[in-house]
Amino acid sequence: MSDFEIGGAAPQSVQQAAAAYEVVREMFGGAVSDFDANEFMPFFEVLEPEKWPDIALFMRDHPKLKFNYMACLSGVDYPDDEKLGIVCNLESLGIFGHRIAVKVKCSREGGVIPTVAYVWHTANWHEREAYDMFGMQFSGHPDLRRILCPEDWEGFPLRKDYKVQESYHGIKVPY
Repeated sequence: MSDFEIGGAAPQSVQQAAAAYEVVREMFGGAVSDFDANEFMPFFEVLEPEKWPDIALFMRDHPKLKFNYMACLSGVDYPDDEKLGIVCNLESLGIFGHRIAVKVKCSREGGVIPTVAYVWHTANWHEREAYDMFGMQFSGHPDLRRILCPEDWEGFPLRKDYKVQESYHGIKVPY
């Protein structure tokens, strides 16, 4: 876990997240990292990305968890590690009120993260944005296509090594 035990000096929100994490860890063991008791948004990482949909369904449906709301899914570029990833902010909205973040990473070149669009409907557009901005692939996604850039845009604008193209259809970029 972390430097504290449940019931210790950590804020109640972190204690609630730690208790939820323990339920996930008991079920999925080594497929998830240790808990990080970050005071602003406690989190854990899914170490086996292919298990992410099962973990997501478990977190949504387990009677002690009920993470029924994905508030956000953000793409992240980790060029030093040759990885891309997502950070999902989950909440048990109107039930328990606890919240936690879950990180999932894949290879920067050709890596894939399974979709959770059928678990939380908000993931549909968020995954499309991560695809559009970072080039991240989500296997099983029902409609994986660009959402902010035109279909023929070159590159992925939020990757740290992105070079803006000089023109697009004869228009100078940046204008």
